[in-house]
Amino acid sequence: MTANEQTTVAVLGLGPMGRAIAATLVKGGNPTTVWNRTPGKDAELVGLGAVSAPDTASAIDSAAVVVAVLGDHASVHEVLDPVADRLRGKALINLTSTAPEDSRELARWAAGHGIDFLDGGIMAVPPMIGGPGASILYSGSEQIFDRFRPDLEKLGAADYFGDDPGTAALYDFALLAGMYAMFAGFFHGAAMVRSAGVTATFFAPRAVAFLTAMTGSFQSYAEMIDSGDYTQEVQPARFHKPALDAIVRASRDAGVALDIVGPIKNLIDRQIADGRAGEGLGRVTEELAGHRE
Repeated sequence: MTANEQTTVAVLGLGPMGRAIAATLVKGGNPTTVWNRTPGKDAELVGLGAVSAPDTASAIDSAAVVVAVLGDHASVHEVLDPVADRLRGKALINLTSTAPEDSRELARWAAGHGIDFLDGGIMAVPPMIGGPGASILYSGSEQIFDRFRPDLEKLGAADYFGDDPGTAALYDFALLAGMYAMFAGFFHGAAMVRSAGVTATFFAPRAVAFLTAMTGSFQSYAEMIDSGDYTQEVQPARFHKPALDAIVRASRDAGVALDIVGPIKNLIDRQIADGRAGEGLGRVTEELAGHRE
């Protein structure tokens, strides 16, 4: 691709993320064709310069790269199975949120149809696409990644995680698991302080400061987990148990359900019941991974 060439792209699926991706590509100079199962979502994109395709076949025929941003794994097959022959020899980039095994299945399906396949996990919300905070993780075809990297970097920071097409999705959902657990912890805390008449707005800055400081412990926990030696932590499970017991009691007193903190307490209780009261909190990783011995 020379400096004067721009990759032609078809974006299939115009939900909030698909629209954000298509708009960013159009603004970045890529000739972009868009398609959506439900009509009417492409008006703004057409106003920006995108071409509206009447069907998937014409969208695919217009482009060197086809980007699928659909509802789920089943939707990808529903949309692409009927036009698999049109995709032969093209680059297919799946940015639909699909589980790792589903991404691998799509890669096998693509290979069976002569389609080069790259999977991606979007670490951003739609308004972030094209901005400095956006990141998309990729795995699968290194050829697609290398060839079209300048286009991918228009959407956000682009990182390649190897030829296993499920790896990007694995990282994506592992990071999202941490995000959702963090949000849930904040929601639980906001429910607790509400019982004392404290608003979530007042509580939020303290939560941000404290939780941000606590993330500084991730690296030391990571080193402990990788070493498999949980005996050196200053605050072992026996230290955390009274705190979790008190949090549960305080939550009950505040009338807050235990859906969030209850399972965490149960994890610590199991560690202690298994004779690991003197081992660090990071050993919960082994419990979650099914390593009880």
